[in-house]
Amino acid sequence: MERVPFNPAELEIAGEYAPMFPGFPGTPYFTTPITPRENNKIAFLDHETPLWLPCGDYVMFAPKVNPDNIARCFVFDAVGQTPDEKQAVADNGFKDMFGIEWVYVPTAGGSMVKPGNPTVEDANDLADVVKWPNIEEWDWEASKEANKDFVAGNRSVQGWFLNGLFERLISFMDFENAVVALIDEDQKEAVHAFFAGLCDLYEKIFDKYIECYGMDWLFFHDDWGSQRAPFFSAETCQEMLVPYVKRLVDYCHSKGVIFELHSCGSNEPLIPCMIEAGVDIWTPMANINDVPRFYETVEGNLKYGIYAPALAPTATEEEVDAAAKAYVEAYTKNGKVISGGGFGTTQAFKAKVYEYSRKALN
Repeated sequence: MERVPFNPAELEIAGEYAPMFPGFPGTPYFTTPITPRENNKIAFLDHETPLWLPCGDYVMFAPKVNPDNIARCFVFDAVGQTPDEKQAVADNGFKDMFGIEWVYVPTAGGSMVKPGNPTVEDANDLADVVKWPNIEEWDWEASKEANKDFVAGNRSVQGWFLNGLFERLISFMDFENAVVALIDEDQKEAVHAFFAGLCDLYEKIFDKYIECYGMDWLFFHDDWGSQRAPFFSAETCQEMLVPYVKRLVDYCHSKGVIFELHSCGSNEPLIPCMIEAGVDIWTPMANINDVPRFYETVEGNLKYGIYAPALAPTATEEEVDAAAKAYVEAYTKNGKVISGGGFGTTQAFKAKVYEYSRKALN
């Protein structure tokens, strides 16, 4: 790829993306030499040096057509989910795509499976009780039409997928039963069969996200750890999860889609598992993981997702400039890149990150 030198005219506003929330202002974008979507592909899929450090160059997207997003009260699309709709999930619950009931907890800002009544306690019973959803019954065409402006433009469409492999197992079995099933020789075969079935289903859903919304970046949720350590050993992860994560990663790559793993917990021992699976980006919890050290020392193509500094609206021009310069200096070392963004990322900060990283990387 030709390394295009920075031109100050690139900071001119070329247009505006649709707002993430109804009633909010749109997001301006710059006059870039290539599109943000192309720059993200270079950085995270091709594993080459991009023209600039990506900083929120995507639209966060979790469509309402997927029942999981309603159940989890995490709808991010043109339709949205009103406070009254969320309250209804708090009061009455809502069933996910497998018919499992979730209840919204307003004080936590998220949902949990209705406690105290796991669907199964032994993974060997999964085959008899799991009712695989028919996603063709979901109204994809109506969702596609409703969201055509929301996902339009030249930035990446980051499709969020909230219930991964281990998290889906937990939803059926509750945590203690699920984590035992990963290591119980009498249950492992059933878990493998369940994860393989999930991959069959998820690939079909990914296809719909690509066909209907142009998804080119998957944000796949599967929490693997606690505040202190992973839930399971690297050996268990290699045996029980890596083959299926790798299958999903390979499928995404075959479609030109970036695979980002959102996995909460102190998961440093599992980084080799992520690398073996081919994950493009891991989004760790920055407060309990030493992301700067991982970034500088861990070999392999794995990149890291970290929120850029959230600056106060009252931050001075000098403070914005200093924060952007430090961010770029930290994360453009050795040709590596990190995915940045966040709700607190101001337009002024993004402009400075763009300028400094265009100069640093070219």
